[in-house]
Amino acid sequence: CRSANVRVTLGSFRYLPDTRMAARLLLRACALNSLQLRRNVAARPLHRAMAATGGIPTDDEQATGLERRTLQGLKQGKDPYSILKPKHYTGTKEDPHIVPSIHNKRLVGCLCEEDNTAIVWFWLHEGHAQRCPSCGSHYKLVHHELPH
Repeated sequence: CRSANVRVTLGSFRYLPDTRMAARLLLRACALNSLQLRRNVAARPLHRAMAATGGIPTDDEQATGLERRTLQGLKQGKDPYSILKPKHYTGTKEDPHIVPSIHNKRLVGCLCEEDNTAIVWFWLHEGHAQRCPSCGSHYKLVHHELPH
């Protein structure tokens, strides 16, 4: 008797050579999974919700949560989460750099020049515009409310 054709039976378990046993186990597993998928309601094909016009939904139609609030704020001309590039100011007394803050003072760092490697730090208080002690650029603290 050759070892490849040997079958051992112990109770309801039957041990076959590795290749035949693996193939049978794979077939049984696939058959069981396909039966369960046929019965499972969640496995039915999903239908994609289309836009009101019948096409692909726009960003406004598809957005939810924080993204939706951000898009609505941008439509109203606001930048609720400071995601846009800040407006450029000249830094003079008449047109100071605007610094938003939720408190009445804030620590500000000024580079003074483009090639400068050191940052000049100073406290900026709410009210009137203040000058950088090194270069003379003007900064003004403006109260800013958080959107949430």
